[in-house]
Amino acid sequence: MEPIVKKETNWHDKYFKLLLIIPVALLLFTLVYLYIFKTSNDDFFLKDVSLTGGTTVSVFDANIDAEQIVSSLKTEFPDLQYRIISDFGSGKQHGFSIETASNSTAVIPALEKILGYKLTEDNSSVEFSGASLSAGFYSQLRIAMLVAFLGMSLVVFFIFRTFVPSFAIIVCALADILMTIMAIDLLGMRLSSAGIVALLMLIGYSVDTDILLTSRLLKTKEGSLNSRLFGAFKTGMTMTLTAIASVTVALIVIFNLSETLKQMFTIILIGLVFDIMNTWITNGSILKWYMEVKKIE
Repeated sequence: MEPIVKKETNWHDKYFKLLLIIPVALLLFTLVYLYIFKTSNDDFFLKDVSLTGGTTVSVFDANIDAEQIVSSLKTEFPDLQYRIISDFGSGKQHGFSIETASNSTAVIPALEKILGYKLTEDNSSVEFSGASLSAGFYSQLRIAMLVAFLGMSLVVFFIFRTFVPSFAIIVCALADILMTIMAIDLLGMRLSSAGIVALLMLIGYSVDTDILLTSRLLKTKEGSLNSRLFGAFKTGMTMTLTAIASVTVALIVIFNLSETLKQMFTIILIGLVFDIMNTWITNGSILKWYMEVKKIE
């Protein structure tokens, strides 16, 4: 094992500064993309009716062609989104659900006209949230996310009490969130309140491997710098790959069954993939560079 470790660390000694170009370039691209997106859409991501207000109608009819219904409604409600309602065990379709920012008094008559029958409590469910209520809820979620991020930053500074290592952890966590939001935008996903919660969870997922890496390099004195870095890498990647495997399996199981869980698991999966780069390239390179400058062994 020792010759392999030595070969890998010698390679890393030579190129770790150049490797920083990859995450820095991606972060700059992310910032530019999000700025352009916000200019065009008034926010950094698209929001669903749980954050903007609107109507959600679920129709319980296993024999209906949901895509045909939706295509007919799209002309009158261009912002309309839909999903299939399926049985958890068999995956058999039980109906469909649509979401639009329009009022229920406009959506329901249009839907009944296309369906050819009246919607009742027995064959459907209707949910409506006002724009002001949803906007207030969204504002509270943003404040909660900001407070969580600031709290994490204070804890990191308290633990390490050194500017560069602490700052590197915070930058990597922020990069995970921003890059994940960019990926969400590229996928055309409309973020729900559950999606905001998933982004909150990412803050915790993002810093755990960064704290592991920083603690191993700064607070552990056994072995060389490279051996501690390589040891932290093996442990951290085991943690991250285990989480990725678990989330992937869960995502496959519920893909057509729960839109809420599907969005949450998708966001967490994307964030974990970005976290691999931001922890082991960005943070790892910054820490190694810092320790070389400060002559810390």
